[in-house]
Amino acid sequence: MRKLILATLLALVAPAYAQVDLDPYLKNSEFGDIVISPDGDYYAVTIPFEDRTGMAILRRADQKVMSSFTLGPNKHVVYFEWANKERLLIRIKEKFGFLDQPQGNGEVLAMDVGDTFPEPIIGYRATSDRATGTMIRGKGDNDKVAALDFATIPGDDRNVIVTVMPYTDKESWQRADRMDIYNGRRTTVARAPVKGSSFHIDNAGQVRFALGSELDNASKLFYRDNDQSEWKLINSELDSGHAEVPVGFSDDNQIAYLRVEQPKGPDAIVAFDTRSGTRSEVLRDPVADPAAIIFAFDGHGPVGSMYTDGKLSTRFFDGKGREARLYAMLQEAFPNEAVVVTSTTDDGKLAVVETYSDRDPGSFYLFDTQSNQAGYLLSRRSWVEPEMMAVTKPVELAARDGLAMRGYLTLPRQSTGKNLPLVVLPHGGPFGIYEAWGYDAEPQILAAAGYAVLQVNYRGSGNYGRAFMHAGARQWGGSMQDDLTDATRWAINEGIADGNRVCMVGASYGAYASLMGVAKEPDLYRCAAGYVGVYDLAMMRDDDIRKSDRMKTWTSEWIGSDPQKLAAASPNLLADRIKVPVFLAAGGKDETAPLAQSQKMERALKAAGVPVETLYYSTEGHGFYTFEHRKAYYTQLLDFLSRNIGGQKAK
Repeated sequence: MRKLILATLLALVAPAYAQVDLDPYLKNSEFGDIVISPDGDYYAVTIPFEDRTGMAILRRADQKVMSSFTLGPNKHVVYFEWANKERLLIRIKEKFGFLDQPQGNGEVLAMDVGDTFPEPIIGYRATSDRATGTMIRGKGDNDKVAALDFATIPGDDRNVIVTVMPYTDKESWQRADRMDIYNGRRTTVARAPVKGSSFHIDNAGQVRFALGSELDNASKLFYRDNDQSEWKLINSELDSGHAEVPVGFSDDNQIAYLRVEQPKGPDAIVAFDTRSGTRSEVLRDPVADPAAIIFAFDGHGPVGSMYTDGKLSTRFFDGKGREARLYAMLQEAFPNEAVVVTSTTDDGKLAVVETYSDRDPGSFYLFDTQSNQAGYLLSRRSWVEPEMMAVTKPVELAARDGLAMRGYLTLPRQSTGKNLPLVVLPHGGPFGIYEAWGYDAEPQILAAAGYAVLQVNYRGSGNYGRAFMHAGARQWGGSMQDDLTDATRWAINEGIADGNRVCMVGASYGAYASLMGVAKEPDLYRCAAGYVGVYDLAMMRDDDIRKSDRMKTWTSEWIGSDPQKLAAASPNLLADRIKVPVFLAAGGKDETAPLAQSQKMERALKAAGVPVETLYYSTEGHGFYTFEHRKAYYTQLLDFLSRNIGGQKAK
């Protein structure tokens, strides 16, 4: 009888929204990224498919496709760069069953505009003799190295700097090689002074910085004057209490720009004079960390940064400089959009500009910096009608201890914004990950079904400085969870949410937080959904310890190692406190949050008499990969939410 009364009441208060057609939200984008060639004659474009990501090269003059290719199932073009006006370098990743995202396989491919298919220039296939038109070889068949990254050298059309390591030893020391992009021959120019190193070059191609850490995961930054100089340690996180990351050099290579963590507040961009060793702060936002560095259109040095406190914004070293003026002009032309210059020609005359918003997945334009005219190129998802999407607005609120938190509230179209069923959507990670303004299919799906959606950057999230992130250390189930509780109560107190119709939904850590939320606050939520989540922290700790010494250190520092505290913060051991229905979804090949975590949670809920439903796919990993499985997940999720807090179902 109680369930019948509840269903009747929900039907009476449910918003008059149509059932949700999931296909437009879940199908792949038509295009990924587009980059103009150095001379402006061509575009390189990535094209996503369900099980692969291909690429095409288009002639700018008439949009003719000069070549296109895919690499086969589960292989994805994830990064590419023009090494000169005719040659592309391409990094690929492969999708393995147990992970939701493709992983690097150490290959870099190369192709010219007129080629029909790229050839491996470094990686496991490039060191064996093959008839490739020109014989591509490394330093010998015994030198089977993985390429972790590459950097083009300004003014050098023949060589790049590539970071390599042996395939056989993942804990080995990296080195930097100068590589000929036509024959693959390499010469070592730097060896890492610390494990796990990434290298950073100046505008002349000299390797000047090495950034890495030992098994303690503490960041160390080394500097040298040139390729013949010895490394000097200029920052150790253990001594300074902060990390430093190189972001670029001035055009004369004398000033190095570093992103430097601060004791309080967001990171700063600091100018490091390599001659005197002096440092000076050149840019710092009051709230947010640098999100992306802006480089000179016709040079190579940094000139500013983008920030994501609320909507995307820009700040420049020189507010009256050319790039600052052009960005201001573009922002005026696209007033309700985020604007990003994604690539330019070498002379700075042409720029590819991306615009996006909370309601637009992204469109690209070609901007002529001399005539100040922009012409439309293409859209990522042409079928999305921005005016039919829900608005996402930035919000700010305070935790119980006064800590300022920022996040985003998405409201259903044509709603009053008051007394709505609410879905609290905590992000995964959790550390260093953060919510940012832009188009996000998941809250759009939920808003289309009639829900308000709240996404909060709780403590532990990235983007708000070192202290904010470290405030979440060992706070699984503690203050990180309290932040989500406080955000939920804020939405209720503001009249946005109907306090009797609130559910938590999350993936990975977000799944943990959702289940922990209904265990810790049994009277606040009406249901919880966990997608590829972890629910037993001791089990997670043991899995991490087996993976590597680095993971053992990380787990101890960020999750904790005290068995009693881990047990007290594990939802599967608190199932008797949960009084509301639960939905669990997981993949059988997930190694990040193994299926056993969800099965353990399911058994505990059933033993406690808690209604629980599940969706498991043996072939999926840490996140469902196929369109059919993702559609099945959201179909069941909307049905679950509809029965518990009264929104619409999927068609």
